[in-house]
Amino acid sequence: MPTQYRPTFQYTSATAPRALPLLGHAPALLHHPYDFVAGLAAHGDLVRLRLGPLDAYVACHPDLVRQLLTEDRTYDKGGLILDKAREVFGNGLATCPAADHRRQRRMLQPAFHRDRLPGYAAMMAEEIAGTTAPWSDGDVIDLPAAMYRLTTAVTARCLFAAHERAGSLPVHACMDAVARGVARRIMLPLPGADRIPTPGNRRFRRARRDLREITRRLIADYRAAGTDHHDLLSVLLSTRDEDGRGLSDNEIHDQVVTFLLAGMETTAATLSWAWTLLAANPPVRERLHTELDTVLDGRPARHEDLPSLPLTGRIVSETLRLHPPAWILSRTVTADTELGGHRVPAGATILYSPYLLHRRADLFPHPGRFDPDRWLTTARPAPGTYTPFGLGARRCIGDTFGTTEAALAIATIASRWTVTPTPHQSVRPHRSSSLSPRPFTATLTRRAR
Repeated sequence: MPTQYRPTFQYTSATAPRALPLLGHAPALLHHPYDFVAGLAAHGDLVRLRLGPLDAYVACHPDLVRQLLTEDRTYDKGGLILDKAREVFGNGLATCPAADHRRQRRMLQPAFHRDRLPGYAAMMAEEIAGTTAPWSDGDVIDLPAAMYRLTTAVTARCLFAAHERAGSLPVHACMDAVARGVARRIMLPLPGADRIPTPGNRRFRRARRDLREITRRLIADYRAAGTDHHDLLSVLLSTRDEDGRGLSDNEIHDQVVTFLLAGMETTAATLSWAWTLLAANPPVRERLHTELDTVLDGRPARHEDLPSLPLTGRIVSETLRLHPPAWILSRTVTADTELGGHRVPAGATILYSPYLLHRRADLFPHPGRFDPDRWLTTARPAPGTYTPFGLGARRCIGDTFGTTEAALAIATIASRWTVTPTPHQSVRPHRSSSLSPRPFTATLTRRAR
């Protein structure tokens, strides 16, 4: 658990060293993004980057990140990363400006009301059990791909429960191509790079077009049926604002794509990293097995089991600390202002990185250590220190949905299987906007309780 950081009032500012002519820091961000960003805190609390012809600032101190995330009128959604993400998510909840956010949040909140979570969790449990049912003792699997298939099935079911074969909808391939296309645009923020007719850019445009057609047909089918299927799409179709207006088809499409990527990509990454961390820490894994044997006795986990699985929940929290899926994000400054006592002009891009914050030794003792028990203390993290889901009014609306899915998946799988990554392979993250691991294999061993 992080220490309660005492705010200081002398925040330092600097320009990151070793900028290249013309390109600035873009090559370092492209080729060594995680080490480069994590090392910026050593240079100051607010660090200036040069990315080709563009300038950006990185908020490295938790006090500045808290200010950045809670003053959402001054530091609006936008900047190098969010502007690129809007090519896919449009004006969805995760990317819309502050002027639209309040209306959207109020309209979408019923979809994530706590009373709906048990119903979603029941769908999650069915899909987790069904997706893992074909596994056999001794199977060697591509673990990230398997977790992606699992979260695709869960997300599609919770979104489109009325579709008889929601898990078989061709959203997996579309979202994979879309996510990689967004990542390329974010990690190489040079003007015009996304317009070059490369194979990757063509795949991105084709996948984006196909995804819109899938959602268009689903929306039309649901509108024609006029039935509440107790899923996310039903809520999107039925919700109304204060003036009685519903969401347009384009607005629903943007929200569906936002939920798809958040539900598939981020949770799959969290699960993939969790298995590597557990395999590298056998004492924690043994304690997890003991907890699961005591509570589940070999059956799949259910929503009502989660309060009795505290170690499972702490494993999710600690995995999100070490490997936050949304590891770097941006805001745009709407008016000349000061951040940490340093002038920042209107129009500037401000970046912040949960990955950087979560690996500060002054916030998390022994930050590289996988230690779920750091979350045993009753003290809450100081605002701005632990931010896998953001903070303030723009905190991720589906945070509890995602952590519930991850906990159910870990509990159900670990109660029946020991997942062991193949020795002597390097498990490294993609150079991407989402902290997902590259493909790696693991062996499934059926547990004898």
